[in-house]
Amino acid sequence: MEIWVINGPNLNLLGSREPEKYGYTTLAQLESELQAAFPEVHFRFLQSNHEGELIDWVQQASQAQALIINPGGFAHSSVALSDALTACTTYKVEVHITHIFSREEFRRQSITALGVNASIAGAGTQGYHLGLRLALQACGQWPTVNGK
Repeated sequence: MEIWVINGPNLNLLGSREPEKYGYTTLAQLESELQAAFPEVHFRFLQSNHEGELIDWVQQASQAQALIINPGGFAHSSVALSDALTACTTYKVEVHITHIFSREEFRRQSITALGVNASIAGAGTQGYHLGLRLALQACGQWPTVNGK
């Protein structure tokens, strides 16, 4: 099973950027944690600070079984990224490390959430783990709550 994990702007600074909000885990550590926790998954980890590159990757992500995306600040401003997510046919989960709904007013709406199947916000980097479980369950690769 192949799952793409796409991270948007400034997520390359995880571990050093405002650790009181985003934690001390680096992006490389997060990727290692995910690979260790989900060894059956073939991951493609991508990160860019450039909107067009993110859009290109989302357009290609339909070849994977699922997409986990943290669009960073583009969640609040990029209609083009939202449109790309809507057009992408794979199962999609949007992840935000912080609780965007309790932050500044401009962060409380996610335009990109319109194009995904599920959203997770405020669970720290564990939100990626939760998103992967949702994706695996949606793809029939993770037991449901009732074991079916």
